[in-house]
Amino acid sequence: MTEILDIAAVARATGLTSRALRFYEARGLVAPLRTGSGRRLFGPAELARLHQLLALKRAGLSLAQIKTLFDGRSIDLGALLRAQIAAIDAQAQELAQARSHLETALSRIDRGEPLDAATLCSLIRSGESMTMQEEWKAVSGRYISAQAEADFAEAMPRTPADFDQAAYSAQWADLTARIEAALPLDPANAAAGTFYDEWQALLAPFTAIATPAMMEGVTRMYDHIDEWKEERTPPFAADVWAFIRSVGAARQM
Repeated sequence: MTEILDIAAVARATGLTSRALRFYEARGLVAPLRTGSGRRLFGPAELARLHQLLALKRAGLSLAQIKTLFDGRSIDLGALLRAQIAAIDAQAQELAQARSHLETALSRIDRGEPLDAATLCSLIRSGESMTMQEEWKAVSGRYISAQAEADFAEAMPRTPADFDQAAYSAQWADLTARIEAALPLDPANAAAGTFYDEWQALLAPFTAIATPAMMEGVTRMYDHIDEWKEERTPPFAADVWAFIRSVGAARQM
């Protein structure tokens, strides 16, 4: 007899939460059967699709890329796989660096020396950086192309070693807070132009290394802030982004 499982049983069998299963359904990645009362049921075909989804996610594919494969639409698999390999290589470099920090710290402990605070802080920052990258990848993967992913993987190692991410983030937080406080503001207003110039100046480290594919993907992601803001807190509100876009459009007229 064919086994039919409800959503709770599937959650136990796969380790996924019921919320995740509903999210995948909403994204069109899986289509459970429905009873007359609307109860979700998963048969062999639906379970097989879920296992495929999990395998592809483990391989590093984004949900948007998986959806493209599931839908049978044309996709450049070569570019996709090259992008994933580049991303894995970048992660491997970060892991190697984290391992080096750990080995340094452990060797000092083994020698009875006090642990160097700078070494420990460096390790913590490396771990936090990797976690943040993984969280953002879950969002950005829906909007950036395989080419953009490959470009990001190639460009990130070119970031200056002394780049202060905390200070940079603080500058963005200050600017976006001032813009939000000033809204609504006519895009043609002089103050709007000043804000726009500040924005472009802060964006310079990114534009210096960004390819057209990277710019297009990031722009598309922020054009759809409302679609993902509940999953990952954006660095600025949707109305701030819309304002910057409107000032840029006004300058091109």
